[in-house]
Amino acid sequence: MSASSTNSAFQLALVGSPNSGKSTLFNALTGLRSKVANYPGVTVERHEGTITRPNGQHITITDLPGTYSLETLSPEEQVTVDVLEGKLSPPPRPEGVLFIADSTTLSRTLPQLGDLLLRMEQPVALVLTMIDELKARGGKVNPKALQAELGIPVIGIVGNKGIGLDDLYKLLDTPKDWSRKAPKTEIPHSAEERFVWGDALLTTCYQPPTKGTPLTDRLDSVLLHPVWGLFIFAAVMVFFFQSIFAWAAPVQDLMEQSVLQVGKLLQYLPDSWFRKLLIDGVVAGVGGVVVFIPQIALLFMLISLLEQSGYMSRAVFLIDRLMGRVGLDGRSFVSMLSSYACAIPGIMAARSIPDQRSRLVTILVSPLMTCSARLPVYTLLITAFIPAQLVWGFFNLQGLVMLGLYVIGALSALLLAFVLRKGPMHGQTLPFYIELPPYRLPTLNTMAREVWTPVSSFIRRAGTLILGASIILWVLLNFPNPTPPASVTKQGAQAVQAYKLEKSVAATLGKTIEPVIAPLGFDWKIGVGLVASIAAREVIVATMAQTYAIKMEGDDIKALTKNLPKQLNPPGFKKVTQKERLAVALSLLVFFIFALQCFSTLAVMKRETGGWKWPTISFFSMTAMAYISSFVTFRLALWLL
Repeated sequence: MSASSTNSAFQLALVGSPNSGKSTLFNALTGLRSKVANYPGVTVERHEGTITRPNGQHITITDLPGTYSLETLSPEEQVTVDVLEGKLSPPPRPEGVLFIADSTTLSRTLPQLGDLLLRMEQPVALVLTMIDELKARGGKVNPKALQAELGIPVIGIVGNKGIGLDDLYKLLDTPKDWSRKAPKTEIPHSAEERFVWGDALLTTCYQPPTKGTPLTDRLDSVLLHPVWGLFIFAAVMVFFFQSIFAWAAPVQDLMEQSVLQVGKLLQYLPDSWFRKLLIDGVVAGVGGVVVFIPQIALLFMLISLLEQSGYMSRAVFLIDRLMGRVGLDGRSFVSMLSSYACAIPGIMAARSIPDQRSRLVTILVSPLMTCSARLPVYTLLITAFIPAQLVWGFFNLQGLVMLGLYVIGALSALLLAFVLRKGPMHGQTLPFYIELPPYRLPTLNTMAREVWTPVSSFIRRAGTLILGASIILWVLLNFPNPTPPASVTKQGAQAVQAYKLEKSVAATLGKTIEPVIAPLGFDWKIGVGLVASIAAREVIVATMAQTYAIKMEGDDIKALTKNLPKQLNPPGFKKVTQKERLAVALSLLVFFIFALQCFSTLAVMKRETGGWKWPTISFFSMTAMAYISSFVTFRLALWLL
């Protein structure tokens, strides 16, 4: 759409509490035409989409952060109020507002709507979601009577089924003509009095649910049990990580074969440095990372399934008790859970935490949660060194090791949070509450969007950051490209490649830092990868593809996993066996649990904390944790294996 048409679009904002169906409605209205950006000056995300109605009306819809009140406590709530008051641009101040309310909890949200009507003179319409669920639970609402009481348009919908959307679209055809009359009963300015006002207003047009949702009640009696609920949560997590290996394998094999075929096709090019760059730098580097897309997609699909079904809110409720013991609450768990995707949105999610000390602790521990950038590293090393065998006849050993890595990261985050909250950042936390929505069947459209967004971001990283790093690595590994002596040439092509690699710029860099990392079992090749992975953790996979498998033109990731157990040699050992190589792999896995090797995360942390003090402390402290833990792991592995 042209800039002029976008600028002339009617500016519409969606306002409502979390779990009210606001995001579902936004997705239903905008589809794939939406985009994600940040509000100016803050890192709170802005979801925006522009639609065009058949009558030519352009409407830009902004999904504002969910808020339980316009009396702000958190930065996200402040963003919502600032947008409504026109203090943030972009987006422009809304010309109209759709207030989204869960019809089953209308008495709790009506006071917020009253506050909104007091603050805004612009057109406002009330959209009641989940009216089918209200009816199923013995309640009912009369939208026309409620409209007469409030003086604004009222529409009932079921967003995930499309019920009521036609009436909403008719309303959107002429947003400037929405009627706005004074309510029959004057809205009080006091928050406490607005609850009384809302209850009195609803007596004539609304009957609250008289019973719970039978399925939800039965499931919650088990899933929220203080003992069995935790066991089930643990079982869900085990299934979660088992499936990442089992279900993604066929698609990953297909992608590996595709990468291999691309490498073989490139071998038909004339023999030159450019062909070697394409095969050994681009295909071996980027291809060695993109083959993990199926597992990343599956990870986010399962997270979306848990969120949409309603179980994720139960998990937050269950873990809130544990979080309280370390000095945090469920808000911090939401932020830390978001860090499983990436530490950046996890750190950004901490903006919903009103207590500044709790927020800072959450920011500092979020990078310890296992993000998707670690997944390619974990998968490569686990596939290479851990046999794909069943344990106790049921569990996949590789999946159990993967689960163990995630658990270690999570427990380390909780332990660090406990130390910080009981020490330099002690203090009381603010009360925490969360809506427990009824269990619902996930919608394929929403799930597809929630999977595609992180996968497309990963693909962009592979096509930019990882591609650039792979090319730079190839140059460093292939220059100055000296002519080997005759004694080396006589030993064959493999000896020639090894000689040139040893004389490369990358080798010089790696050998410079090798004395520092040798106690961890790391040689200079791993050292090059550790330095390169500061740009992005998964770059180390591209590094290994070029250092350990560089002689194998057109090779795929499967050949790399076969090659690593033969070449992952710790320095200083006269005779290296498979035991020592496994110790190196375990040491490297543990190093990546703790090391904060992501400059983007540090940059966001700096922006969130207002300076480089905390990012610097975090980087060096986590590096020290990684070094010590890796050293202990390597020595214990040599002793026990």
